[in-house]
Amino acid sequence: MSDSELPEDDRKWWWNSKTGAVEHGVVSAAMYRVGPFDTREEAEHAPETLQENSRKWAAEDD
Repeated sequence: MSDSELPEDDRKWWWNSKTGAVEHGVVSAAMYRVGPFDTREEAEHAPETLQENSRKWAAEDD
């Protein structure tokens, strides 16, 4: 099966918040998956992205 034949979520990249690993496709339970991301590099930077988004949202609440 080619990548284009996979369901969209299985073509994306995810960051596993439990293990810290980057995963291609739906591998882990939803409660540990952060994403989806279009590239592996984006998924690798998920912790930083989450922190930045949290800062932005906290600032909006002020």
